[in-house]
Amino acid sequence: MNYGTKLKELRTNLNLNQQDIADVLNVARITYNHYETQEKIIPLERLIALCNYYKVSLDYIFNFTNKKSIGNPITINKSIFGKNLKKFRQTNKITQAKLAEVLNTNHSVIANYESGRYLITTSFLYEICKKYNISADHLLENTN
Repeated sequence: MNYGTKLKELRTNLNLNQQDIADVLNVARITYNHYETQEKIIPLERLIALCNYYKVSLDYIFNFTNKKSIGNPITINKSIFGKNLKKFRQTNKITQAKLAEVLNTNHSVIANYESGRYLITTSFLYEICKKYNISADHLLENTN
């Protein structure tokens, strides 16, 4: 997962410094620095906040597409995401256990995502999209 380069590129293209973006995210500058250098994985809520700030898609940040712009701001709805993940999994005949194996976790984590109990982690979302060639924006229902 190499979103750090995109974050730095977007920030520098607007002549912003790390403190400017840290202020947008309401985090310390060093915390944002760790996101940009990928010493820490940026939480999905904060990554989406940056996507909305820069007006770019998650797929662009994840390097899945060169298309930058998004039509509407990205929103997070754990329930919608869960339904989309379950539909994707069932359509592709992937069991919760198999998806959990791919993510090196257990099926109860997948069940919790699908029920809308928990929001998926950035790294798990990336891995699912990369492995199965599916749009992160689509899973979050931000595209058709």
